[in-house]
Amino acid sequence: MPRPISTGDGQHLDDAWHLILTASGEASGPDQLRRESALPDVPVPGTVAEALERAGRFERGAPFPLNQQDAWYIRAFGNEPAGMAILRFEGLATIAEVYWNGSRVLQSANMFLASDVTVELTGKDELAICFRALAPLLNRKGPRARWRTQLMNEPGLRLLRTTPLGYMPGWCPEIHPAGPWRPVKLLRLDEEPIANIDIHSELTGGGDGILSVSFAYSGSFERPVVECSGCSIEAVLNEDGRWHARLDIPGATPWWPHTHGSPVLHDVVLHAGQETYRMGRTGFRSLEIDRGGDSQGFALIVNGKRIFCRGAVWSSADIVRLPGKRRDYAPWLRLAADAGMNMIRVSGITAYESNDFFDLCDELGILVWQDFMFANFDYPVKDAEFAAQVGAEARQFLKRTHAAPSLAVLCGGSEIYQQGSMLGLPETVWKGPLTEEILPSLSRSLRPDVPYVANSPCDGALPFIANAGVSHYYGVSAYCRPLDDARRANVRFATECLAFSNVPEARTLTAHLNVPAVHHPRWKARVPRDNNVSWDFEDVREAYLAMLYGFDPTTLRREDMPSYLHLSRAVTAEVMEATFAEWRRPGSSCWGGLVWMLQDLLPGAGWGIIDSTGEPKAAWYGLKRAWRAVNLTLTDEGVNGLALHIVNERPQGLEASVEVTSLRAGKQPVVSGRRDLTLKPGQSMTLAATDLFGAFFDTTYAYRFGPLSHDVTVARLKDPQSGTVLAEAFHFPQGRTKAFHDAAIETALTLEGNVWFLELTTPVLAQSVHVDIEGYRPDDNWFHLAPGEPKRLGLSPRDGTTLSTRPTGEIRIAGSSRIVWFE
Repeated sequence: MPRPISTGDGQHLDDAWHLILTASGEASGPDQLRRESALPDVPVPGTVAEALERAGRFERGAPFPLNQQDAWYIRAFGNEPAGMAILRFEGLATIAEVYWNGSRVLQSANMFLASDVTVELTGKDELAICFRALAPLLNRKGPRARWRTQLMNEPGLRLLRTTPLGYMPGWCPEIHPAGPWRPVKLLRLDEEPIANIDIHSELTGGGDGILSVSFAYSGSFERPVVECSGCSIEAVLNEDGRWHARLDIPGATPWWPHTHGSPVLHDVVLHAGQETYRMGRTGFRSLEIDRGGDSQGFALIVNGKRIFCRGAVWSSADIVRLPGKRRDYAPWLRLAADAGMNMIRVSGITAYESNDFFDLCDELGILVWQDFMFANFDYPVKDAEFAAQVGAEARQFLKRTHAAPSLAVLCGGSEIYQQGSMLGLPETVWKGPLTEEILPSLSRSLRPDVPYVANSPCDGALPFIANAGVSHYYGVSAYCRPLDDARRANVRFATECLAFSNVPEARTLTAHLNVPAVHHPRWKARVPRDNNVSWDFEDVREAYLAMLYGFDPTTLRREDMPSYLHLSRAVTAEVMEATFAEWRRPGSSCWGGLVWMLQDLLPGAGWGIIDSTGEPKAAWYGLKRAWRAVNLTLTDEGVNGLALHIVNERPQGLEASVEVTSLRAGKQPVVSGRRDLTLKPGQSMTLAATDLFGAFFDTTYAYRFGPLSHDVTVARLKDPQSGTVLAEAFHFPQGRTKAFHDAAIETALTLEGNVWFLELTTPVLAQSVHVDIEGYRPDDNWFHLAPGEPKRLGLSPRDGTTLSTRPTGEIRIAGSSRIVWFE
């Protein structure tokens, strides 16, 4: 059994740390500290905010400034064997001084850089790390900026290599990051003979894998052999003093995003004498960008296949802790995969995530759009020291993610081009060497298999225009445009889109923000807003509540708060589902959309489609339906009638039947049709509803020859053998409110094996059905339930719920005060 190589891992120094807070500059060294004020047993890796929160001295919902004082982390070594060793600091936020036995051995000014220091252990040693107050440094002078941004509240951040998180009022809580946010390790110089492993993989056009491996090896064995996927080759010692191996793997099984195949990973193993080491793992895939026939498009080609990329923008696994371990990422990324996401974007306003993040994305088949950590500012890259910092952090990131097949796009940062161009500055000002020379050169050198994009957004007559290249599309959402703007804008690829103040489930609000919705200051403080504007994203959500349902939101929340909250949750799911139905149809110009954002940073009506406790919101369920690999959607084509769009992204062919029925009063069939169809792997098609009916029927009520004969059309895609519904779509010719019905839903609970199922039936259409179950989470929610077709929900137990606990709960629907209880 191959054993993992421990070089670079070493002994994690994650215990016995003390924290002392002092006034800025009060202590020039650890000998000047008053040790009696130390906070014991603080977490490392961790942040000052985390340590204070654990001690009950900090509240993330009401933070106070943490950037105005120095923070000293101190750890004693009492039983370590004497000898030389390396201290490895994987991330120090942000201006840090490291002291070993009272002597300063390191200064670091980049949160994103790892640093090594060689020290001598004597058996009685002390390590101290001082994180200097950042606030006094934010006012220091530097090269003059050619523009200013409204996003961050501290212009001086452009001169420092730290995350903007904590400095974006209205976007995230002002929790200032400070501390050893990534692991601190102790490595013995002779721990392992193998070090500095570099793994690169590629997939040729013919389907063969090419694996390139290099490493330093100080052992005595002369003929190390590299093995992967059943093939092996002897490594060769080159003039650079490193061992190199190039392995050709005929017909390598490729790595795919999970929506289009299996994310197959291969172990890379080294045989050295009698020892066998697991050097790492990788996947074989090819990536390229297709700009389309007009050179204005943007589509990601994976393994020769054009992929519709969908997902969300990552914020943080925890805004206080800024954690980087597998257990922290796993709940979020698994919910992303469960929703059908095949891409996550790590934006330039956040921080580089750890290798565990990429390991999980590799396993789950989630592509990563990775921004370098630059956003909005005019950065001083002509300053030699700053440019050196940029190069060092980019190299470290690219090298440590060398083998990750999930890394799909490298991007020069977020909204630098947009910021400059929106201020009316010429292209020669906002385009510069950072994104046009330095970062692309490093990317080509260290990750030539990954496409590079200069900025997000970019391309087009102006970089923020939606109909060319990469855009941040907020026509639907922030700009309150009608839903058909998603087509009119001719979006090509939206790396940000559909930002709403998404209302969490009632269980989250009751437990963590139990105040009157909308009216209370604590509620409003959690609603995201752009800086220095007169509106927030709750206003945006309410605009669509009025647009889709015809209610005045102010009157509704004053007179019927339960209905207001139900429709507030439902509306974002409806808008997102409708927008992606538009973008995924055959003939659409769009090949990607990433929702802003994946998760909230605090409990409340934030941008996240998952709340900060890990509970999916209504929007998550709507997107899960919109992102199915096998899907059916409807679009209103006006006088051309109702169009049915069927998509099969699976690597297997699809045999299915499609049914369409228009209902009067939500229950009486007026017209119906059915067709069997066959789709090849990766094929999509569009059908006209009238083709299934066999005669003219005004499904969209465009001709208006007489009174409307129906209030909803229901389309279903079914497996013809089992009758299982693969996808379902609804169209409301006169709007959703005209099709509200007081449905009496019947329920049936069954336990099959280790899974509880809840079956729902209704005699009349029920819109935006919400199922709330104590101790369980349904696999679908906030859906429309049509008559004549039972809907079966699988129930996943929440933490602490055992299978012996029988599910109980309630069901509510839009447009009705009826509550259905079941047990």
